[in-house]
Amino acid sequence: MRKHFTISRYLQLCILLLTAQLVIAQQPDTSDARFRPLLHFTPKANWMNDPNGMVYYKGTYHLFYQYYPDGNVWGPMHWGHATSTNLMNWKHQPIALYPDSLGMIFSGSAVVDKNNTSGFGKNGQVPLVAIFTQHDEAAMKKGSKSFQNQSIAYSLDEGKSWTKYKNNPVLRSPGLVDFRDPKVAWNTAANKWIMTLAVADRIHFYSSPDLKNWTKESEFGEKAGAHGGVWECPDLFPMKHEGKEIWVLLVSLNPGGPNKGSATQYILGEFDGKTFHPYSTETKWIDYGPDNYAGVTWSNTRDKIFFMGWMSNWSYAQIVPTTTWRSAMTLPRELRLEKAGNELRIASSPVKSLLPFFSSTIGSKGMGSSPYGLLTNVKPSVVPCQLSLTGLKHSFSLRFSNDSGEELLIGFDAKQDQYYIDRSKSGNTAFHADFPIRSFAPRFSLSDTVKLSVVLDRSSVELFGDNGLTIMTAIYFPSAPFTKAELISDKPENMTEVRQTYLGKR
Repeated sequence: MRKHFTISRYLQLCILLLTAQLVIAQQPDTSDARFRPLLHFTPKANWMNDPNGMVYYKGTYHLFYQYYPDGNVWGPMHWGHATSTNLMNWKHQPIALYPDSLGMIFSGSAVVDKNNTSGFGKNGQVPLVAIFTQHDEAAMKKGSKSFQNQSIAYSLDEGKSWTKYKNNPVLRSPGLVDFRDPKVAWNTAANKWIMTLAVADRIHFYSSPDLKNWTKESEFGEKAGAHGGVWECPDLFPMKHEGKEIWVLLVSLNPGGPNKGSATQYILGEFDGKTFHPYSTETKWIDYGPDNYAGVTWSNTRDKIFFMGWMSNWSYAQIVPTTTWRSAMTLPRELRLEKAGNELRIASSPVKSLLPFFSSTIGSKGMGSSPYGLLTNVKPSVVPCQLSLTGLKHSFSLRFSNDSGEELLIGFDAKQDQYYIDRSKSGNTAFHADFPIRSFAPRFSLSDTVKLSVVLDRSSVELFGDNGLTIMTAIYFPSAPFTKAELISDKPENMTEVRQTYLGKR
């Protein structure tokens, strides 16, 4: 996946790349180690963006991702590869897919072809099949409108090595400039594979009996969802709520997010194997923070829905103040459906395998009558950590700060009924005008009790409000670790509990 590739966009990209190189040349790297997360996946070195090809097979979670091994800004895309048995401890693997004569390897998906519909399986070996967009840069420069096509590759050794299909591409663009990011899954009711494909500002659905031959079924999205930018990285999957099957369509958008730049929306509805029928055309966001994009789910996990996004934003991803590596993934999250009033929404929580990482719990009950209190039991300089607050519905904020006057504010505004993350004074913010902002997210719970949990890593915060009904993700780059934590509220006695847990053994 990449941004909208028209010629004008390409020229903008060239200018951005040049700007990024000039910024890097003027700012020597002294901060990479301090900013590299401990809980979140990052590449060993160089550039990373979208997660893709995520599949679970024989006890192993495979994470593939957009990767440029020869630089720290976006370049010819490969599929990087990492594996895990618990979604938290990741092992770097060799690059899975390299560009070839058909183009770069953009975003896509991977499936377990357990019935060998593709015919790639040999001697009883079950094939893993990757489906991805190939972006032909040379064709684009020559003015072609058919420079993005879908190809496949297969693995017979559980994802260790991949062979590209000799008759690629399997789905050619019908003259559409933005034609990419295939998410494929087997539809049992229809007895066929369904491809969900991002095409300009909408979704096209295709079907196939064998992953090789594809037939267009329908289109969706012209008059639904947010349309502030090009649609990318879709995902389609069913979830259960009170015994009913609900279909979820994820669509990433760039730009046009709720707090500037890129973000990921979702639409709930029904899918009959051919057409998606939405319950509502209202825009809903999987994450309201500025730094969660292109997120999709793992395939072959049965009833569990595990999600991960790219923890950055296309507005400034290539000029953040790290140089030896660029960007991280969000924590893996488990998705579920919950009622918020009369409305059904997606809620999410960090995967349960995160819990054993934290130990040494410190808790406080009742914050006293002081209108402004130092949280003496909280140690913000010890990261990663998880901080949880429970209290009556009233405005409050957590302020993390250092001796340089830098601060990160996380809190709840009762008057506006919103959560927020304010990184406007969080450290190095000058690299882009859209970075030093206070971002907001609505509160969907109708309870009079506010529950807020935040996970802090070296350079990121993930906010889970009201058991995951409201989610926000943001990155930040302080010049020195935050060493002080304060609770700011005009009614601190409403805060019934504050609890922090620290990183245990990995």
